[in-house]
Amino acid sequence: MSKPIVAIVGRPNVGKSTLFNRIVGDRISIVEDEPSITRDRIYAEGEWLNNHFLLVDTGGIDLNSEKELKEDIRRQAEIAIDEADVILFMLDGRTGLQPMDREVANMLRKSGKPIILTVNKVDYKKLEEEIKYDFYELGLDDPVLISAEHGLNIGDLLDEVIIHFPQEEEIEYEDDIIRISVIGRPNVGKSSLVNQVLGKNRVIVSDIPGTTRDAIDTYFKLGDREFAIIDTAGMRRRGKVKPGIEKYSVIRSLGAIDRSDVVLMVLDATEGMTEQDKRVAGYAHEDGKAMVIVVNKWDLIEKGNDTNKRYAEDIRYDVGFLNYAPITFVSALTGQRVLEILEIVEYVAEQHSRRVKTNTLNNVLKEATSMFEPPSDKGKRLKIYYATQPRVKPPLFVLFVNDPDLMHFSYKRYLKNKIRDAFGFSGTPIKIIVRER
Repeated sequence: MSKPIVAIVGRPNVGKSTLFNRIVGDRISIVEDEPSITRDRIYAEGEWLNNHFLLVDTGGIDLNSEKELKEDIRRQAEIAIDEADVILFMLDGRTGLQPMDREVANMLRKSGKPIILTVNKVDYKKLEEEIKYDFYELGLDDPVLISAEHGLNIGDLLDEVIIHFPQEEEIEYEDDIIRISVIGRPNVGKSSLVNQVLGKNRVIVSDIPGTTRDAIDTYFKLGDREFAIIDTAGMRRRGKVKPGIEKYSVIRSLGAIDRSDVVLMVLDATEGMTEQDKRVAGYAHEDGKAMVIVVNKWDLIEKGNDTNKRYAEDIRYDVGFLNYAPITFVSALTGQRVLEILEIVEYVAEQHSRRVKTNTLNNVLKEATSMFEPPSDKGKRLKIYYATQPRVKPPLFVLFVNDPDLMHFSYKRYLKNKIRDAFGFSGTPIKIIVRER
């Protein structure tokens, strides 16, 4: 199911990035006193009261600026607004209501989206009483007064956010249907690849990057196996978003990932793995999706001895966290090895939903701990009593131990590798949770 999208918008330097970091619990956005430091939309998953959502940080909207950079920031923010389910309209409580705030408010009202008026930098009670009524002039609902820097009233703000989450019905598929999302930057050949898989032109193919505007679900069968394939618009490189060509952001690809079982990460063989590819692949990995790396346009590569092997090694080096993902080399133009993709997808989907017997799992862990003794600290050694697998998609293993603090990340990685050695789990991440018995 796709997560709701919450966009933080406002004029420059009102504290949007600080609020973003406060909600997601990490310093993902750059925080500086200099206005307009956040140049691209930045996204991360947030959670409040078991409600998961995508939070989008935007550059400040400066409607009066004629500079190219600020115009691009404004356009990026507009795209985020267009995609959002809820908008946090952020203002500065110290400087008070500014003329630009009124202009931004007028622009936001035209979106028709739920708008939560958020007044930041309200650090003490006296200031709260002084400024509260100044913002009613905007004609929006009661302002929520916060301090993003000090974490004041953030819970109240998030309570208001989740009230506005849409209750839309998602497309429902049977459990045995494999849902595939096709992601990658513009012009890597995703639509051509989908057309080859489907055997008919159900998705527009064009040399203009970004032709595919929205995610398109296409149901099809191959033999007795049923699939639903989701083609998404390509992810735009930094600085390449141009008005009039597309209204797209990487967030739509993230939404497609949320709804899928298996992710096809499509690369251009002539360009390799880019930073944008790594970020979105990382999102799919953290979201626990099965993945296949598809290197397209392989017909354009001059072949030599072990070309495939060396290329695959470079990918493994760039994205070591995806060492479990199969890599296949195809040409959507010629159809070379395209139909093999579905065989790989079917296999990794089975691995993604694989469940192992508890006694077999514990035997593997017992052998692993006898080969490599668990870590200890101050004379106290980690003891693993037993393990279970309560969940699939992705496979989740819970280890019950004497003290979870004794589990070093390197030893957890060792156990994860031993589980893979014993059971495979090709194409899927696996997760380990450590709990005290």
